[in-house]
Amino acid sequence: MTGPGQQVAASQVGAAPPQVEYSLSGGLLARLAGMKASLSFTSYQSGFLYMLGVGPQGGAQLHQSGMPKPMGLCADGPDSLVLSAGAQIIRFENVLSEEQSINQVYDACFMPRTQHVTGQLDAHDVGVESDGRIVFVNTRYNCLATISPRHSFKEIWRPSFITDLVDEDRCHLNGLAMRDGKAAFVTAVSKSNTIDGWRDRRADGGVVIDVEKNEIICEGLSMPHSPRWHDGKLWVLNAGTGELGTVEKPKGKAKIGKFKALTFCPGFLRGLAFHGGFAFVGLSRPRYKRFEGLELDQRLKDADSEPWCGVQVIDLKSGACVDWFRIDGDIGELYDVELIEGYSCPMTVSPSSPDAGTLITIEEGA
Repeated sequence: MTGPGQQVAASQVGAAPPQVEYSLSGGLLARLAGMKASLSFTSYQSGFLYMLGVGPQGGAQLHQSGMPKPMGLCADGPDSLVLSAGAQIIRFENVLSEEQSINQVYDACFMPRTQHVTGQLDAHDVGVESDGRIVFVNTRYNCLATISPRHSFKEIWRPSFITDLVDEDRCHLNGLAMRDGKAAFVTAVSKSNTIDGWRDRRADGGVVIDVEKNEIICEGLSMPHSPRWHDGKLWVLNAGTGELGTVEKPKGKAKIGKFKALTFCPGFLRGLAFHGGFAFVGLSRPRYKRFEGLELDQRLKDADSEPWCGVQVIDLKSGACVDWFRIDGDIGELYDVELIEGYSCPMTVSPSSPDAGTLITIEEGA
């Protein structure tokens, strides 16, 4: 793994490595260090949960752990992560204290502590409410759900246009934005109410929905993903056009808000996290057999550009890309992006790895 002026180390656990090359901008590590954070992202294509941080010698350290179809990822405070992974929702806890490290490299170690088996729900984004309840997007069943101690899931909300709780991915519900400790907004590729109906509405059928009101607040989008509430604004990735932007409130007599693009990124956009005045945006190379015909194709041609896989750091004032991390080779798709606050070089442990069974930590007690 190489980058301009950087010496980079990588490690992995749990799966055979795909053939890839990594590169990063010269300022990315300094930016993460200044934020006192590290960067995490998921790829269901590679089956890895990634942690990118600054190693003890000042170079980039990329840790990769094999996970079952890693998708949505959210931080629940500084020491907990929740991941939607195949047929499971997994909670990870950092088991290191402030003065501890592993191999004199990693200053946090996120161990899988709770694995809830949901079955194959094609769960996408996940969040944690202020009371600790885990909420995830149950894409196969077109609803928001939470875990159940007895069953695969418990439905807690569904769009008003979905009439039945059935195993039919009708609208491709995918994204979840939390606000004030509650599930607040979701994205869907369409408002279709028939099985797989969203596939015919990829170009302009996308919607953003206010969960509490169960009302569409923005429409006409192309495969929107990763809604996030930040700094008093609702941000959305309009993946089918390659745009990061905000949903503006309706004006005058209008009932539906509008999407206002801030910038174009050269890829199919999924995964969004913020720190201050910067957005960390996940980019994927489109699967053209499934996503062909989207506006993104023409935007890339007009820019004389090839699609990226990686993460770009966007200045929210100018819309410019100020730093980046890029993946070339066998991996072309990412799903989610998260910032790990307070740790410069974290690692995770795969539930199926030997470390999950041999790394024993003890909570102090009587």
